[in-house]
Amino acid sequence: MNVRTHRGLRAALGLTVAAGLTLGIAACGGDDSKDSTSGGGGGKKIALLLPESKTTRYDQQDKPLFEAKVKELCPDCTVEYQNADQDSQKQLTQAQAAITNKVNVLVLDPVDGKAAAAIVTQAKSANIPVISYDRLVLDAEPDLYISFDNERVGKLQGEALAEKLKADGNPTGPIVKINGSPTDNNATLFKKGSDDALKAAGVNVEASYDTPDWSPDKAQTWMEQQITKYGKGGFKGVYAANDGTAGGAIAAMKTAGIDVKTIPVTGQDAELAAIQRIISGEQYMTVYKAIKTEAESAAEAAVAMADGKDPENATGTVNNGKADIPSILLTPVAVTKDNVADTVIKDGFYTKDQICTGKFAAACDAAGIK
Repeated sequence: MNVRTHRGLRAALGLTVAAGLTLGIAACGGDDSKDSTSGGGGGKKIALLLPESKTTRYDQQDKPLFEAKVKELCPDCTVEYQNADQDSQKQLTQAQAAITNKVNVLVLDPVDGKAAAAIVTQAKSANIPVISYDRLVLDAEPDLYISFDNERVGKLQGEALAEKLKADGNPTGPIVKINGSPTDNNATLFKKGSDDALKAAGVNVEASYDTPDWSPDKAQTWMEQQITKYGKGGFKGVYAANDGTAGGAIAAMKTAGIDVKTIPVTGQDAELAAIQRIISGEQYMTVYKAIKTEAESAAEAAVAMADGKDPENATGTVNNGKADIPSILLTPVAVTKDNVADTVIKDGFYTKDQICTGKFAAACDAAGIK
């Protein structure tokens, strides 16, 4: 990734933006006086297109955080939200409707990074700027990319699993590896980062799977097949690319009668259920991505672009096969039982009361979460 000046964005050297990032923007809609409605009005219209709902973060975190920040910055702006339910054709139809409705900005988290190039091309033809959000659109030229250092995410997962295997007396594994969706460019980066880390640590991967649609059910089915093939003791760890697939793997092991507390499992997204599994010892780690910062950064950029301005502080570029896209890359953090209090609770991502419910109360006490 090479840093350069692009389309008037002010870029600073470096590829990582701290979680406290703010984007410089001006007030929205200075000359607009009408109240905004979903069909039009004085306020600017911002389309937010998210990819799926199987991963709980999108509807529970990204959407409300994005909408709240837009409302704060531009009270008469409208967010037109759609979820594609993991259907790239449906997302194309949703985007075309937004373009026809003459939105001012399109914030796109693509189902399929390559297929979404058509969305960017059509939006740009209508002079609508596009923010590639969380996942990178490939082979097109979105105006901005906002995400995390996703290869670093995979590296954190691989390193954490390798360290745990070594501590458990199983430095070479073997493990089974559950990757993300083959249509998600982020999954490709997670896979590369984790493969590099595991290889460097000398961990043997005896089976690997790319999970269609990030489906926990499909991950569970595949994991059941590996247990049948290799036996209950035939693997010493599980790499799971996110918390949904981790949940599927853990469910398969429980059904087979495996003590999941003896098999370290990775994850990502810091879903509430995953944090509770980590506290109780059923999942070893997750990767916490400050979604609040990501969603609010995207909202700030969208409001700026709706006013015809360039967002500031895009500190790097990522090549997507077509061009070097100005990028804001945030920093992921590995979370285990030892630092739940100092990460997701300290940041207000979850409260102690949300995590330490019912059967998890004793585990919270044991982990020192007060």
